[in-house]
Amino acid sequence: MLERIDPVVRTVQAIRYVTPLREGGSLPAIVEADDDGTYVLKFRGAGQGAKALIAELVAGEIGRTLGLRVPELVFMQLDPEMARTERDSEIQELIRASAGLNLALDYLPGALGFEELDIKAVDGAQASAIVWFDSYVTNVDRTVRNPNLLTWKKQLWLIDHGASLFFHHSWDNYQDRSRSPFAPVRDHILLRRASALDEADVAMRACLTAERLKAIVALIPAGWLGDEPGFPGEAEHRAAYAGYLSDRLAASRIFVEEAQHARARML
Repeated sequence: MLERIDPVVRTVQAIRYVTPLREGGSLPAIVEADDDGTYVLKFRGAGQGAKALIAELVAGEIGRTLGLRVPELVFMQLDPEMARTERDSEIQELIRASAGLNLALDYLPGALGFEELDIKAVDGAQASAIVWFDSYVTNVDRTVRNPNLLTWKKQLWLIDHGASLFFHHSWDNYQDRSRSPFAPVRDHILLRRASALDEADVAMRACLTAERLKAIVALIPAGWLGDEPGFPGEAEHRAAYAGYLSDRLAASRIFVEEAQHARARML
């Protein structure tokens, strides 16, 4: 496991749009920033909008807290004037719709996409930690078809968590849903290798605390929360995220047993 990383997210300014990444439906892009870094920019104006960025941020920082390799996340300011230099009208519209604060991940140059043949190289402890993490944050995008894993410098890296935390697309009965199993785990690309889920449960729970989860939720920019029916204000909205995550952590045996049963059916 890696050392725990404090939940601090830097802010950078996008200075050059390099190229779109057309593999995903939300059309992320490789951009250069004013810190001389290169990043994969996730646009607030695409797909599920700010909720996808919230999921990317919260799940990514939880993963980093757990010692999993997630590329550094940064807030990225985007000037709508950048659209003037782009020929593609779709990209122009996306940049203008995303003016202001967005989210980006450190670009890993030369990273290789993870394939089904690579599964056997992942040991049981690492596979179990990743399966536990994805079950906790309800990430449906870690399948054979869409692994969202990269191999970079001989290490496994986790990317693209915007489809996590799907409970926040409808807040109805979210407290009850925090204690639900995670049926999509049956399609997880690493489930067959996850031979140490009980051990992972103990280790992961030791890394996360209610205070840590609140600190991660506190990173969400106020402008991304917006007006959500059922919450009188921003503080209550944040408290709902933190409460859901704390309740789900306390009920981890439910999704761990679901993963164990799904794995048993594969063997």
